[in-house]
Amino acid sequence: MKSTAQASCGALMMELMHVRTNAHLLHLKTRSYAAHMALGSFYDEIVDLIDSLAEAYQGRYGIINFPDVPFKQESDAIMMLKTMRRYIDDNRLGMVPDSELQNILDEIVALMDSTLYKLEFLS
Repeated sequence: MKSTAQASCGALMMELMHVRTNAHLLHLKTRSYAAHMALGSFYDEIVDLIDSLAEAYQGRYGIINFPDVPFKQESDAIMMLKTMRRYIDDNRLGMVPDSELQNILDEIVALMDSTLYKLEFLS
């Protein structure tokens, strides 16, 4: 299970890093002040949460194997976050099986949910 979980966690980390980069790009492109602020907060906060998850995971299981995943630029922040949310919901137990890791992942999901609220209802 360890190697499968490591591969899954590595894939999760790469996806989260891509979401962070896309959020930064979309933050710079938007003409909506509310979206600009929501995405700016998101990309600032997600970095520390990704770091916390990776470091806690590695403390328990060892160094994560990061897959070579090509970057895909996104054009719709709402769709991107909803897709990432679905990916986490569908795969969370295989990616981070332990409760302390689930707690950090829950913080990441809460940040996505909060950002989705701001993008959908305040922009």
